[in-house]
Amino acid sequence: MFNHADAFIALPGGLGTLEEIFHISSWAQLNIHQKPIAPQILISAATAEQLIDELQSFIPVVDSSMSRLNWSITERCKKHRLDLNLSL
Repeated sequence: MFNHADAFIALPGGLGTLEEIFHISSWAQLNIHQKPIAPQILISAATAEQLIDELQSFIPVVDSSMSRLNWSITERCKKHRLDLNLSL
C-alpha cells in the first residue's frame, strides 16, 4: 500500500493506529518518502507563532460513539467489583 499511496490519513483508532502514524512519520523524517501525513488530532506548524495560532483556533472533532463514555472524576474513582468465581 505504501507504494500506491499519495498521502497518509490517520482516522480515530487504537494503539495500532498510533504505531502506524509514528512508523510512517519516522519514514518521512528519514527521507524514505515525502508524502503528506494527516492525523486529525496532531497539530504541527513551521514556527512557534504559527503553532500558537493553530492551537488557539483548534476545534476538536467529537466522535459520537466516544462522547457517550463517562470520563468524570467520580466515575473513574469508583471501585468496581470483579466476579472472580470459577464455575466448572
